[in-house]
Amino acid sequence: MFFYGFMQRAFQASLFISLIAPVLGLFLILRRQSLMADTLSHVSLAGVALGMLIGVNPTVTNIIVVVGVAILLEYLRLIYRSYSEISIAILMSGGMAVALVLMGLNGGGATLTVDQFLFGSIVTISQEQVWMLLVLTIIIGLLYIIFRKPMYILTFDEDTAYTAGLPVKLMSILFNVLTGITIAVIMPIVGALLVSAILILPAAISMRLSKSFTGVILIGIMIAVFGMTTGLISSYQYGTPPGATITIIFIGVFIVTLIVEKLKVKKIK
Repeated sequence: MFFYGFMQRAFQASLFISLIAPVLGLFLILRRQSLMADTLSHVSLAGVALGMLIGVNPTVTNIIVVVGVAILLEYLRLIYRSYSEISIAILMSGGMAVALVLMGLNGGGATLTVDQFLFGSIVTISQEQVWMLLVLTIIIGLLYIIFRKPMYILTFDEDTAYTAGLPVKLMSILFNVLTGITIAVIMPIVGALLVSAILILPAAISMRLSKSFTGVILIGIMIAVFGMTTGLISSYQYGTPPGATITIIFIGVFIVTLIVEKLKVKKIK
């Protein structure tokens, strides 16, 4: 399978996603915004449908729509500070509604393309998407190295970050935008329905294995590489959707981690 160009691109893309996912996923979990990734992935379908309707590359319209919604999400979060789930519910349902309407206006002629974005397809990965993922990985890596401490403060205590003079609103918006762009780029590969799981699960698993911030990210990267690689191989061998296969692998690792933890506790007792 490694002689096929689309599989080579798939493994290249999976490596870059593995480097990105634990970083964004950890911040999303600690900021209690795990569902934000799910919201943006649902809204991104509206961007895909819009692109197909007007005859523009769906990835481009997807990025534009998701960036706009990411900014709107932060605005609604500030309005409903005590009820942040309201903004998630509004945008998730609104995004899906717009996507369905646009797909209806398109006359149902792009059902196959929509299915590929919904469930992911390793066959559709282009070299352009791989290059976009590479650039995105470099940007996220540099931003993490430069702004790790300010983001750490913002994540755990937003009031302290504001008092310290950090641009809290701008940082939150940029983080949302970066998350949205990441989702828009990797969605055709892993699918809109499961892209949030790909981002969240590696960090969630590694949090059970390490107590340090850096340790969680490093272990998360190793888990992501294992899950993505194993999932792609299984997807190719059995003809299953890559996003679903990768998610099942991650859930399996999570279950094994919990079992090992319980066995260790019993031995100690």
